[in-house]
Amino acid sequence: MKEITMKDGRKPELLAPSGDMEAVRTAVRFGADAVYLGGPFMQLRASSAGFDEAGLKEASEFIHSNGRRMYVTVNCFANNDEIPRLGEYARFLKDIGADAVIVSDIGAVAQIKENVPDLEVHVSTQANCMNYRAAKVYYDLGASRIVLARELSLEQIAEIRANTPADLQLEGFIHGAMCMSYSGRCMLSAFLAGRSGNRGQCAQTCRWNYYLMEEKRPGEFFKVEESENGMAILSSKEMCCADILDKMAAAGICSFKIEGRMRTPFYIGTVVNAYRMLIDGKINADQARSELDTTSHRPFCTGFYLGDPESVAPDTSGYIRNTLFVASALKDSADGKLLIETRNPFAVGDKLEILSPGSAGRSFTVESIESEDGESMQRSAVPMRRLRISAPDGIKAQDILRKRV
Repeated sequence: MKEITMKDGRKPELLAPSGDMEAVRTAVRFGADAVYLGGPFMQLRASSAGFDEAGLKEASEFIHSNGRRMYVTVNCFANNDEIPRLGEYARFLKDIGADAVIVSDIGAVAQIKENVPDLEVHVSTQANCMNYRAAKVYYDLGASRIVLARELSLEQIAEIRANTPADLQLEGFIHGAMCMSYSGRCMLSAFLAGRSGNRGQCAQTCRWNYYLMEEKRPGEFFKVEESENGMAILSSKEMCCADILDKMAAAGICSFKIEGRMRTPFYIGTVVNAYRMLIDGKINADQARSELDTTSHRPFCTGFYLGDPESVAPDTSGYIRNTLFVASALKDSADGKLLIETRNPFAVGDKLEILSPGSAGRSFTVESIESEDGESMQRSAVPMRRLRISAPDGIKAQDILRKRV
C-alpha cells in the first residue's frame, strides 16, 4: 500500500465539512487537514449548518490550536444590498483567523479582495470554472484556489493544471452527494418550495417522488417508477473516489474535498477516517470502500472524473444503510467499563464496532448495560442518555460505536 502523493511528493489536503462544533471536533480528530464551514452571512446551506460570529471564533481557535486550517463559505450569489456588507464581514473573518473564504459570485470575489487583499479567496464549485482561461481570470482577481466544476474529467483538469500559474491551487470533490443541476446551480427548490438553493435554502426537491402528466391529458398522472423502490428521475448517485485518488492527484488536484455540512458527526468521522487512512497508505482502496459503505448513502459512482456522465444517472435501489450509530464514548474505557452517550438502540448481546482515528471495525460484544446510577439494563432505547457498558480497554473518549444492521 502506497501513500497518495502529488507530483512534487506532497500529500493532497484532506478537506472536511462541518455544520456544528461536534462535527468540527470530529473532523479534526479523525484526520482532516482543513475544515470548511459557514458563518452568519451568505453561506450556501441551511441556517442549522451555520455558525454565528461567536461560534466561528470558537471553531477557529479549536481548529488552529490543532494545527489545521479553516475555510469559511461565503458562497451565495450576492444581491445588491449584500455587496457593501462583504468588506466588513471579510475583515471580521480575517481577524478571527480564517485561512480563506469560499466564494461563488464574481462581484463578491472582487469586493472581498478590494477590502481585505490578504484574505485568501477560493472560488466555489458553484462558479462552475470549466477551463484554464476562466481560472486565469479568477487568479488575476486575486483567487488562490479554484474549486473545480464537478462536470470536469480528469483529462480536462490536467489541461487546466498545465495552463495555469503553478501557485493557483486546484480543489476537487472526492465524496458525497451530487446536485442534479449544473455545478449545483438549481432553480427547482425555488420554483416548487419558494426556497432558493442558490441562497442556501435548498429543500432537496430533487429527492422527492414525481408523477408524469402528458400535455393533452390534464389531471391524468402517471407515477414514474421502474421497480418496487420507485425511480428518482432527478436524484443522482453519490460520489466515492476511493479508487481514483492517485489519478486525481496526478491530474493536479491538491485538495480533496468531502461534501456534507449537513451531515452527522458519525458520517464525517467515518468518511474522514477512511480517506485519511487511504491517503496515508494504511489501507487500500478496497478497504476504504468497505469502510465508506458503512455510512448511509445512495449508490456510489466516480462522478464525471472518468468522462462517463452516465455513471451519475439515478438509481432505483434507494439508500444503503449497513450500520447504525449507537453511541459516542465520553471517557476512555477502564476496568472493563465505558461511559457513553447513546444515539440509537442496542442491547446486551449485541456486537458493536469501534471507530477510532487510524482504525475501524474492531468489535466487541456488550455483556452489560448500566445507568449512571448503577441500575442494570438489558436494552437501551433512549437517545442522548449516559450509560456505562462493558467494553475492552483501549477505547478513547470521542471514539464512535456502531452496529451492523
